[in-house]
Amino acid sequence: MTEIPLPDSGALPEAAAPTGHNLAEYSVSELAFAIKRTLETGFDRVRVKGEISGFKRAASGHLYMVLKDENAGLKAVCWKGVAGRLAVRPEEGMEVVVTGRITSYAERSEYQLVIDRMELAGIGALLKMLEDRRKKLAAEGLFDAERKRPLPLLPQVIGVVTSPTGAVIRDILHRLEDRFPRHVLLWPVLVQGEGAAAQVAAAIRGFNALPAGGAVPRPDLLIVARGGGSLEDLMAFNEEIVVRAAAESEIPLISAVGHETDTTLIDYASDRRAPTPTAAAEMAVPVRADLLAELAQAGQRLTVALNRRLTEGRLAVEGLGRGLPDPQRLLQERTQQLDQWVERWLNARFVSFDRRRDQLATLAARLRTPREQIEVASTALRHTTERLGSGFARQLDRQGRQLDTVAAGLRPNLLTHLIERQRTALGHAAALLDSYSYEQVLKRGFALVRDAEGAPLGSAAQVTAGQALHLQFHDGVVDATAGSEAAPTGSRRSAKKSSESPPSGSQGSLL
Repeated sequence: MTEIPLPDSGALPEAAAPTGHNLAEYSVSELAFAIKRTLETGFDRVRVKGEISGFKRAASGHLYMVLKDENAGLKAVCWKGVAGRLAVRPEEGMEVVVTGRITSYAERSEYQLVIDRMELAGIGALLKMLEDRRKKLAAEGLFDAERKRPLPLLPQVIGVVTSPTGAVIRDILHRLEDRFPRHVLLWPVLVQGEGAAAQVAAAIRGFNALPAGGAVPRPDLLIVARGGGSLEDLMAFNEEIVVRAAAESEIPLISAVGHETDTTLIDYASDRRAPTPTAAAEMAVPVRADLLAELAQAGQRLTVALNRRLTEGRLAVEGLGRGLPDPQRLLQERTQQLDQWVERWLNARFVSFDRRRDQLATLAARLRTPREQIEVASTALRHTTERLGSGFARQLDRQGRQLDTVAAGLRPNLLTHLIERQRTALGHAAALLDSYSYEQVLKRGFALVRDAEGAPLGSAAQVTAGQALHLQFHDGVVDATAGSEAAPTGSRRSAKKSSESPPSGSQGSLL
């Protein structure tokens, strides 16, 4: 068993040696804190190179990661207060060189590196990280040429995002004053170190958030500027948050970071890249004197062109005027021609009236009076009637001859027999009808009894005492009066016999 070397400072408290051996006995806490003091004393300041793995930012703001190489891994922690001052924003897979101290976490019996400073492990690793980030943002279309906006010719307000204490803002203001003075709004920010990227992105978005026509004028053009420096000093302008803010800006943006040879990722997202802040000011505005000279030259050219155009027009009008006749002579000729037309019109009007009068007289002479028209119509009607009568007589004569011709073609015997058969059938029907007649019944001794109105009576119940009756026999009608009582049905024969010998001087009763 290997013993852990302990410092001679007497950090461990004395412990009673157990009976039977000479090893000291420690509690877990005593041993853990002894190890912690040994590590912190032996590795008070170390510099470690490795690749970040398992990177995590806790809600408290502390950073946790593992630094690893091909054979081993070392847990590391960066406290919140230090994390905000790191020159490099740690990312997964980034190869870095960190400076710190070794300590242990007694509760888990783990040792770890407490990071005080972090930097990239060489310029090659930093460039590789930037190239990977550039490819990632380019794949999202943040650097597409279609997103670039044209710069205004003469912006009224220019917004500048830079440090207020550096020489950059003075160079920009001096150059604008020389070329074309404009109203400048400065948004002061950090241009390197922790928090610089967030401030630059917030400034770009803040300028874009200004309302048009507000108390603070909204810039027509933005300039993001910084002086030269090392690649690490310019890292704030390579951060993704700054690149996205520049790409999202609705206001045209000029990036002027570093010197002419320096290139940052914001240069790809901006609408125009300037090699220096002074060059950005030159891109922002034209030279006032040049504009005035160009305007004067354009005015002079316009004046010359206008004079030349007027001269050419005047010459053309004069040339056309020489080819025109005298206006007074033209008016005189047209007046004379008008007089001739008026005279011709008056003469033509009278001649036309005379011709129309003659035509009217001719037509009036050809017209017939109503009496003549009636006589003509009557004569035509009479002739038509005569023709119609003669034609109708001819038609009847022709139809009669056709009928005679048809009758002559019939067979006489067949017609005679047909007539005879019809006559015989008619006689039989007449005899049968005569036999059914009530008069034939009256000839057999019956009588037809009628009332005073002539209506026939079919039963004795219809007869009342004293009613006037008409008795119709086959040879005449006898008037009678009904008695007071009607004779029973069974005594009709006796009543008949008694009626045959009525008492003298009386008519007798039918019933």
